[in-house]
Amino acid sequence: MKLVSACLAGIPCRFDGKAKPSAAAQTLVASGRALAVCPEQVGGLPTPRPAAEIAGGDGSDVLAGTARVVTAAGADVTEHFINGARAAAQRAVDAGVEEALLKSKSPACGCTRIFDGTHSGRLKEGHGVFAAALKERGIRVTEV
Repeated sequence: MKLVSACLAGIPCRFDGKAKPSAAAQTLVASGRALAVCPEQVGGLPTPRPAAEIAGGDGSDVLAGTARVVTAAGADVTEHFINGARAAAQRAVDAGVEEALLKSKSPACGCTRIFDGTHSGRLKEGHGVFAAALKERGIRVTEV
């Protein structure tokens, strides 16, 4: 079983209320071979919602309590990201997920590069909070 970011499956759950459909993700979900999850919604954030970025590190640092997830207006949404990442990662484990196809650059789902926390459009190496939670549980992550 695989897991895909819900926005890649065509579900309009991104911060801007839109989807980012991927044919591969949609095919996996439609065939029953993948579970679609939005960890930000699982964590209780609404759609749409203000864009957020990780300040002071990456997803592993957020889970360790040494970095925060904040909006451009300065609202701290760290707990929503942590709670959603942990709950969604547990769903993945319970479903027998071995691999996840995640949305690139996301503060939740990014796997190689994420926005740098300044809300300036710049990227840095690192992974999002959900990607980090999945990795902690031994689930392979790739991104689209």
